[in-house]
Amino acid sequence: MGRLWDKWMGTKYPAAGVTPLPTMELREALLALGGPDARFTVREASPKEKADLVVNYRVRELGLTVKIRMRLVPATREVRTLEEQWGNVSHEHSGKQYGRGGSTRFARQWEIRKGADGRRHLVETFRFSTGEVKDPLRNTVLGAGWTWRGVLRKL
Repeated sequence: MGRLWDKWMGTKYPAAGVTPLPTMELREALLALGGPDARFTVREASPKEKADLVVNYRVRELGLTVKIRMRLVPATREVRTLEEQWGNVSHEHSGKQYGRGGSTRFARQWEIRKGADGRRHLVETFRFSTGEVKDPLRNTVLGAGWTWRGVLRKL
């Protein structure tokens, strides 16, 4: 059940032979990821959030807000992550819904526009994937020789 659970929760292990970085170097690398050019922000967590670092991002086009809380566990060299989502899950539900746990979400929006040739064309106007946010975080953790472990309840 362990491997199946790991796959379901999005747990990833570093490649063999990668020397683990010290905790503070990993923390600094993760904090350096967010910024004005990134779609997300990485910050120190408050005591109420019960984590070490927090990643926030918002997709206005989808009405989606996501918070990823991360706890760095030096003893086992793993980063435990808890993902929380607030947003419109479907068009059938009128209110905001809350979800917890790892998810993969893709979204595209299209529009019909008249091209230079006078014909109508389908043009992509918006594209989003949760990988745009999680991949840089996960790759930084794995590159530092640490394990990326998704959790549902307790960091």
